[in-house]
Amino acid sequence: MFLLHLKMLSLVGVLFAIVYAVVVMVGTSMGMGSFYFYLIIALGMMFIQYLIGPKVVEWQMRLRYITRGDSPQLFAIVEGLARKAGIPAPRICIADLELPNAFAFGRSVRDGRVCVTAGLLRLLNEEELKAVLGHEISHLKNRDVAIITLLSCIPIVLYHLGWSFMYSGNRRDSRGGNAALLGLAAFLFYWLTGLLVRYASRIREYFADRGAIILGNQPSSLASALYKLVYGCARLDQDEIKATEGLKAFFVNDPSRALTEIRELRELDKDRSGTIDMAELQLLRQKKIRLGAAEKLMELLSTHPNVLKRIKQLATYQSRTHA
Repeated sequence: MFLLHLKMLSLVGVLFAIVYAVVVMVGTSMGMGSFYFYLIIALGMMFIQYLIGPKVVEWQMRLRYITRGDSPQLFAIVEGLARKAGIPAPRICIADLELPNAFAFGRSVRDGRVCVTAGLLRLLNEEELKAVLGHEISHLKNRDVAIITLLSCIPIVLYHLGWSFMYSGNRRDSRGGNAALLGLAAFLFYWLTGLLVRYASRIREYFADRGAIILGNQPSSLASALYKLVYGCARLDQDEIKATEGLKAFFVNDPSRALTEIRELRELDKDRSGTIDMAELQLLRQKKIRLGAAEKLMELLSTHPNVLKRIKQLATYQSRTHA
């Protein structure tokens, strides 16, 4: 846990440096400000991002919060896992998307929210659903949700800022600043912060997988859920997946990699049951996973670790559970 917090806080420091650079760049082009001016503005921008982060997520995913009467079973699962984790029960919401996935977000543990998509509820059985929700509750318990919310909003803002400058790229201000160059710089920072979000997301996924097992879920249940999510995402139209591109760091897996990951996972389900059982996990545990250069690069650019590697890690937890 300490290692996770250390890495995440280090990323916040790097993020602040990037935000500060953007403020200096824009302020200098306008011929205004000093070091303290830039410092205050940069801190203010991060604070605003912290405040509005959940709203940005709600807006982009078109979420609706539900009551206990809407889904008693879902409330019971989430509240039971929250009690085991020793945290306040999060608010629950649903995204009316066919994309099967779930995620947690919020400013703090007390402000935690857990979202599931309509596609996820139709795809998973109860044990698999509990394992996925245990994964998301672990994100809240690990307190990485606020940081990933903050990190994920910065690229979105920089992306829109870049387009804003590019649209005015044919005009120069009175001090000679070039809006087109500012737009290109904003896109560069968008790319850099996007890499930070991906790295932060990959770090926290392994911790949340382990947390789901600590909360009492079987590793085979989470492995089966990951397996089904990959196949479920691969069946979707790519336009629906692209619509959630900016927030995929929140998800249980990376939907955009589903078509590639199918080839890696197809040999796991030996009995073709559509699930991964304990015996199949143990077979995977005994195998060595060798990723090619293309797969390693794809993982580097992804918000999530390679799913086959994650399931193999779950196999080691399975072994400990039954030792």
